[in-house]
Amino acid sequence: MPSGANNAEQDKVRELQVKLYLAAKRSPSRRFHALWDRIYRRDVLQRAWQQVRANHGSAGVDRITIAQIEEEGVDRFLEELEAELREQTYRPRPARRVLIPKPGRSEMRPLGIPSIKDRVCQTAAKIVLEPIFEADFRGCSFGFRPKRSAHDALDQIKREVMRGRRWVIDADIRGFFDALDPKILDSLLCERISDRRVLKLLRGWMTAGVLEGTTLVRPEVGSPQGSPISPLLANVYLNALDRAWEDDHGGLGVLVRYCDDLVILCRTQAQAEAAMVQLRALLAGLRLELADAKTRLVYLDNGGEGNFDFLGFNHRMVESFSKPGFYYLARWPSARAMQTARAKIRELTDRRRLLLPVEDIVTDLSRFLTGWAGYFRRGNSTTQFHKLDLYVAARLARWIGKRHQSRRPLAYGYWRLRQERFFGLRPLVGRVHYGAAHAAR
Repeated sequence: MPSGANNAEQDKVRELQVKLYLAAKRSPSRRFHALWDRIYRRDVLQRAWQQVRANHGSAGVDRITIAQIEEEGVDRFLEELEAELREQTYRPRPARRVLIPKPGRSEMRPLGIPSIKDRVCQTAAKIVLEPIFEADFRGCSFGFRPKRSAHDALDQIKREVMRGRRWVIDADIRGFFDALDPKILDSLLCERISDRRVLKLLRGWMTAGVLEGTTLVRPEVGSPQGSPISPLLANVYLNALDRAWEDDHGGLGVLVRYCDDLVILCRTQAQAEAAMVQLRALLAGLRLELADAKTRLVYLDNGGEGNFDFLGFNHRMVESFSKPGFYYLARWPSARAMQTARAKIRELTDRRRLLLPVEDIVTDLSRFLTGWAGYFRRGNSTTQFHKLDLYVAARLARWIGKRHQSRRPLAYGYWRLRQERFFGLRPLVGRVHYGAAHAAR
């Protein structure tokens, strides 16, 4: 498709989203009844396809890949999907169950991988529905929302702590996606959607089930992770928590939520304890509960003993070197984040890759480290970056020594790295972006 035509279609889709958002913002009680034909609009489906293709996902239960669709013709694929939706013959397929390791843990996280057709359809529905619900979402929610990020949530936490909210409820919702109640979700969706066809479509994805090997499982509660529509549905569900907290309990503390990860920041211990009671009650109303083993009440004292992990960072109060006696909230990669990074580095420098050229190993390491540093550079991560630089150098040096079958692989590898200027591998140290006040840890 010519770039000019593509940009024109993108503008029309954006125009549709703006209109839906403004209409929802102007009328908080409005229920939208004419959304079905917008979901199968060709420009919406085209944009949905582009987003799915950009994610390079694997095939679903039908084993049809993105490459196969491109080979047979994207226009043909979109025409068939458009016709199925228009004639209401589209039926969701079960998702394909896959297990991926949780970062820094031995346990596995189950994901449901929908077929590419389902992913395109879900993405089209998200394009249309997201602006409507965005008009209702509260400012305390940061996860999987346009123009919001994890770093925005982290900055909000720092601001509130520096305003005196030192008591922190570090909360973990037990198995959120597995416990999500379809009836409650349906009632929340109906607050904004009255188009029965759209509601039926959303229910179809919720009840399509997952295929585990040759067994089809349709749980009565829960929503499979891994689909494009899941983050939006999660935010719709937990917006009920945000709304209740800010309207009725905001005086106890400030809620900061990133999907199902959340913290509440309070000024006093009494407020924090009362906030914990209210949080449990609100979650119970949503058929959810806290994981007691992973939920803590933390006091951020100036000695640095009180600390908590959130969104991959460890947070604690530290004294500024430039302003003695001034303490501020610092953050750096958590122990689990460091463990996960080292595991990835070990994987990239595994002995099973000894037949590859060293340049390929360095390229893979650079790609991973650049992405990792891009997230963790915004903080006080110099010490952790330095430790990881040393670890990368040791792993790469040993890999080079073993590849050349040296009797002293580590010493030989370090010699080669110095001779070749680390093959262009850029260190992490020097990439940290500090805030106004920081500690050079």
